[in-house]
Amino acid sequence: MSLLDEINQCRLCQATFGYEPRPVIQGEKCARILIAGQAPSLSVHKSGKPFDDASGKRLRMWLGVNEQQFYDPCLFAIVPMAFCYPGRGKSGDNPPPKVCATIWREKILEAFNEVRLTILIGQYAQAYHLDDFNNVTESAKQWSAQLPSKIAIPHPSPRNFHWLKNNPWFEINAIPALKERVNSIIKN
Repeated sequence: MSLLDEINQCRLCQATFGYEPRPVIQGEKCARILIAGQAPSLSVHKSGKPFDDASGKRLRMWLGVNEQQFYDPCLFAIVPMAFCYPGRGKSGDNPPPKVCATIWREKILEAFNEVRLTILIGQYAQAYHLDDFNNVTESAKQWSAQLPSKIAIPHPSPRNFHWLKNNPWFEINAIPALKERVNSIIKN
């Protein structure tokens, strides 16, 4: 049984969630770009397709890729910090349960050994992957120092409108560099 098959059969959080978990993950060992997100949204939980929501549309725009490229598992491994929808909280979705990262993260990172770029989306992925994580804004400001092997970005959720408005440098400077890096990986 492959690692992704094991993850797809995982039901560790069923009692906590109170509903049938549905792990959502994408990738093959040949993947060259790893997207480390937070956790699937409710719409992604329902469809079973990563970033099958408004966040995914913005993310694909930021990366400069179309859906066919984005859903090619040899181009993109999409590996959130938690593989299942964590349920709704007071101000949005609950945080990703730590059990996923504890049990699966290192195994996943070892399996995807062709990765040339890791895109760290949001605070949970950044806190795990960055030694000096303070907050999303500070991590994202370091985008040029992180490239070519990784880049920290805010979550592409439409709810982050205010962050993007308050940090115009991100879409002016970081996004073109991110697109260029993604394009160079896809072409080679």
